[in-house]
Amino acid sequence: MILYYLIITLHCIVCFALIVIVLLQAGKSGGMAGIFGGGGSDQIFSAPSGMAFIKKVTIGCAIVFMVTSLTLTLMSTRVSLKSVVDQVSNIPVSAPQQPGK
Repeated sequence: MILYYLIITLHCIVCFALIVIVLLQAGKSGGMAGIFGGGGSDQIFSAPSGMAFIKKVTIGCAIVFMVTSLTLTLMSTRVSLKSVVDQVSNIPVSAPQQPGK
């Protein structure tokens, strides 16, 4: 159960990081990266392979996001982590009373 909460925490951190990283990337029209002077940041953070550093970080975060999503999905199918709808549907409901009887 503790591992489940650790993965949720990691998942939330990666979600926030992905949002920030994607917004800081320069798009075709400059994006938000131009606001912070990120227009020339590809030369600073460029790797010898030719792929920009920020793109590598984006790919890494996306992979971690997918792995944590799949892990949380598999962990939530366990018996101890049932859906709220499943818990409510197991409550016995009495038959309605017939009027006049």
